[in-house]
Amino acid sequence: MKENLIQQLRFCSTLPSLPAVALKIIDLANSADTDMIQISHYIALDPALAAKILKTANSPLYKSRRTSSNIRQAVCVLGTHAVISIALSFSLTKTLMQHTESSIGKESSDLFWRRSIIAALACKALGNKINLKMADDLFLAGLLQDIGILAFFSIIPEAYAKIYSSAASHDALLQAEYEAFETGHDELGYTLLKRWNLPSYVAIACMTSHNQSSSQKGEPTIADCVAASGYIADYFLNPSDTEKIAQTMTKLYARLNLDGQALLKVIAKIKDELRTVEELFEFSICSESELNALMSEAQELLSIQSLIKIRDLEDKTQRDGLTGAHNRAFFDSVFEREFIFSTQHSTPLTIAMIDVDHFKQVNDNHGHVVGDALLIALVRAIFGQIRQDDLLCRYGGEEFVLILPGTTIASARKLLIRLKNSIEAISYKLDNDKHIGITVSMGIATNLDKGSIFTSHDGMLEAADLALYAAKHAGRNKIVEWDHSLSLQNHS
Repeated sequence: MKENLIQQLRFCSTLPSLPAVALKIIDLANSADTDMIQISHYIALDPALAAKILKTANSPLYKSRRTSSNIRQAVCVLGTHAVISIALSFSLTKTLMQHTESSIGKESSDLFWRRSIIAALACKALGNKINLKMADDLFLAGLLQDIGILAFFSIIPEAYAKIYSSAASHDALLQAEYEAFETGHDELGYTLLKRWNLPSYVAIACMTSHNQSSSQKGEPTIADCVAASGYIADYFLNPSDTEKIAQTMTKLYARLNLDGQALLKVIAKIKDELRTVEELFEFSICSESELNALMSEAQELLSIQSLIKIRDLEDKTQRDGLTGAHNRAFFDSVFEREFIFSTQHSTPLTIAMIDVDHFKQVNDNHGHVVGDALLIALVRAIFGQIRQDDLLCRYGGEEFVLILPGTTIASARKLLIRLKNSIEAISYKLDNDKHIGITVSMGIATNLDKGSIFTSHDGMLEAADLALYAAKHAGRNKIVEWDHSLSLQNHS
């Protein structure tokens, strides 16, 4: 299928023929001997293209104190290499826009070119952020990165239309292409650009930008900028989609090591240059109000993303990596705070120490994988029964502690009986099809209920630990409530 499609593309008669000027510019781009006089001569043969080059040289995109009044002056301002890339961008886009509208319809064509032009601006801005001195090459590569989509529509329009219209995202489209046709618009785009004899570095950047990982482990490349630019364009077209900005941030960091503030600056740069580019390409992208709203939306969403990252980071430092329960350090800080609140406001506070019975035997007989799975199941069982304000912490190994704010001993007793029953119902299937379960021993201590008053949070924790010891000493799989009959002498 793949080779057949590539062969069809090589001999496809429905693809547009490039204008003679564009073909000559491509020849100049591939020649090491190209000079300013040659470029000026061939661009002047196309009055419309010459007018655009002059307009570009005098636009805010290229800050120059000197106004260009002819093509040769424009080439001097822009530079020979830049003029070639700019001329190719204009010439190819004009030809392909006409072809796209007739082959896939105006609505799809407009969406394709809106994305392409935004991606081109984003690619150029990203290159500037990481100090790649090839702005116009970046613009051209960003513009042509998805040219393979047009190739698909040219060779298998009906079959491809079904794939194209049903894809939920750009990444999903590429995956669907490979599943259906054993190739994607990345490879077809490369084949088409090589058929047109565009410079190899542009064709390669367009193709490799679709790889999910960075193109290399060293410094970011043009392909990395092209890859990230596509995600920025997708966000630009769907600014209220929080998933889009999350994907964009992930790709920016992975490819270019850039953060949210860098993204805002890139979006601001696109906003600054978009009106000029719209005028040069004679193509409308979005209104001024849409641009301003998009910028505000981006700032708000990135603020939310930052808060989520902070929360996730805090969560990682506060939770046990295996079970998801809070960790010992978090317990130490929260329990003291809850004890002070209980004392100052005369509200009950209960804690329960929970220890898995004979857990060492589980690990010794069945391995740590089984032991870990049972601990995870235990925590899930507890999470399923406790309130949002209750706090479960892994105290160490197979020992957990549960903080129950505002809970009397009677209410805690009912809860712990339910927890004990839920834990007893846990069943883990071993490789030999046998099942293994666990039981727990629990020790409870309550402050400011039934005459129980502790002078410190350490004393209350020690009381719960004494009750836990008593539960284990009484045969395990039991719940024991602390009272004054339990003393340090019983704790060994």
